[in-house]
Amino acid sequence: MYKRVLMPTDGSACSLAAIREGLEVAKTLGAEVTFLYVLENPTGLWMAPESGAYIQELVQDLKTVGQAALSEAEKLAKEAGVPSSGKLREGNATATIVDEAKNYDLLVMGTHGRTGIDKLLLGSVTEGVLHRTNRPVLVVRSR
Repeated sequence: MYKRVLMPTDGSACSLAAIREGLEVAKTLGAEVTFLYVLENPTGLWMAPESGAYIQELVQDLKTVGQAALSEAEKLAKEAGVPSSGKLREGNATATIVDEAKNYDLLVMGTHGRTGIDKLLLGSVTEGVLHRTNRPVLVVRSR
């Protein structure tokens, strides 16, 4: 039923908890996993004109963080005996995940379970994906 599983990650403890759970599911199903790290454009934020010289360095640092998150996820998959690959894409996290999900049977994502003002200020990529995708999503709440 589920042979191709997409697991977005941001490298956080919440994402790692979802990855561990998702790998157990994938192993049981004999599914292959793709980890996705979405690099959001930092230039979308307000920046002083003087900061322009540092944008390229910032983007490279963010890519390095993304590659590290993907490497950690792939290491966990290898330890679990689950075939995996990693993708780093640039764009809005929610929109990019929804677009990528079209190629998969199941998504596995973590959530912090924020409520109130924290949820309002920080938002929720997982919630955004849930409202926009037609694919099944396994949501793992961070403990």
